[in-house]
Amino acid sequence: MGRRIDRPRHEPGRCRRSRDGDRRSRHGRIDRIAEGHEGNEGNEGNERSDGSDGKGGFGMKISEFATREELAEFTAHDDWKAAGYLVFNWAFVAAIFTGVAIWTNPLTILAGIALLGGRQLGFAVLEHDCGHRTLFSNPRANAILGQWLCAYPVLSDLPRYAAGHLKHHAFAGTRKDPDLPNYQAYPISPASFRRKVIRDLTGQTGWKAVKAAWRRGKADLGKAPWNGNAIGGQLIMNGLLFAVLFSFGEGALYLMWPVAYLTSYMLIARLRQVAEHGAVPDLFDPDPRKNTRTTLVRWWERLFVAPFHVNYHLEHHLAANIPCYNLPAFHRFLEAKGVYEETVFPKGYPELYATTVPGLAGGWMKPSSA
Repeated sequence: MGRRIDRPRHEPGRCRRSRDGDRRSRHGRIDRIAEGHEGNEGNEGNERSDGSDGKGGFGMKISEFATREELAEFTAHDDWKAAGYLVFNWAFVAAIFTGVAIWTNPLTILAGIALLGGRQLGFAVLEHDCGHRTLFSNPRANAILGQWLCAYPVLSDLPRYAAGHLKHHAFAGTRKDPDLPNYQAYPISPASFRRKVIRDLTGQTGWKAVKAAWRRGKADLGKAPWNGNAIGGQLIMNGLLFAVLFSFGEGALYLMWPVAYLTSYMLIARLRQVAEHGAVPDLFDPDPRKNTRTTLVRWWERLFVAPFHVNYHLEHHLAANIPCYNLPAFHRFLEAKGVYEETVFPKGYPELYATTVPGLAGGWMKPSSA
C-alpha cells in the first residue's frame, strides 16, 4: 500500500496484460485496471515478487522458495473471511459510536476519534485488497464492495487508487517508485518528525487530502455515483452514516468521523507507511527483503495502526496476489523455508521508530534486546 502523506491517497502493483488480451469486462474500470494482475487465475505468470511481468529483472522470484502447489494454498480466496473482515470493521465503527453515545465526555470522544482513525485505515486496507482483486474471489464483489463499503467512506476512489498503487508495486526498489517522497528521507530527526505529527493532528495533512480528492473527482460530477462520480459516492456513504446516527438521535456524533479522517487517520497512515519502507536496509535494492519491511505487532497496535495484517508488507511485496488474511501464514511459511535468515523484523512500532526516528521520545523507543 502506498500513499503520499502530505497529499494522501491510499494507493494497489503494476498490471500485466492478461492472456486474454486487453478485453473490457462488464465489471467496469476496476476490472480493466486489475486485469490479469492478481487473483488465482494465471498464478504461474505472477511469480515475480514485484508484480511485474517478469521482464526488467526487478526483485526475486518467489518460485525459488515455493512450488506452485504451495503458493496455491496462500493465494486461495476465503469469501467468509473476507466478509467477516468487512462486517467486523463496520461493527467496530458502530461500537465506537455506541460507546461514545452512552458515555459522552471529552475523554471518550478523543478515544473514539483515535479508534475511528484506525478503522478508517481498516477500510483503506480492505480497499487495497479489493484493488488487487484478492479480498473476494468474485471480481464484481471486489469492485462493488471495495468501492462502496471501503473506499467511498474514507473519501477514496478504488479505480484511481488501484491505478496509482500499481505503479508503486512495479517500481518499488527503484527511483521510479511514485511513493518515494513519503519515506525516502528516513531516518529523520525527532524535530522533523514532530513537525509532521503536528501537521497531521491539526488537520493540515487531512485538509490537503480533502482538496486532492476534490481535484481528482470534480471532472466526473456530471456522472452517476455508480458510474464514475466518486464525489457523489463519497457524499452518499457519508450521508448514510450521518442518517443512521441521526435516526438514533445522535447526529452530532457524525462529526467524529470527518475529524478522525482529518487527524488520527492521517497520523496512523503516516506511521504505517514509514514502517513499510522508511529506513529500510536498501531502498534501491530490487530485493523486497531490502526495500520493504514487515513489523511484528501487538494486539493494541493491530487495533490502532495495523488492522487486517497490513503490517506484513514484505510478504505482500513478495507475492501481491495473496489475500491479507493469508499473510501471517505466508510469513511463517517463508521463515520455515529460510527466506528470512538475514532479515530483521522489528517487534512493534516503538522499536521500529527507534530506527526510523533515532532519539524520539528517549529511552522507551530503544530497540529491545530480544
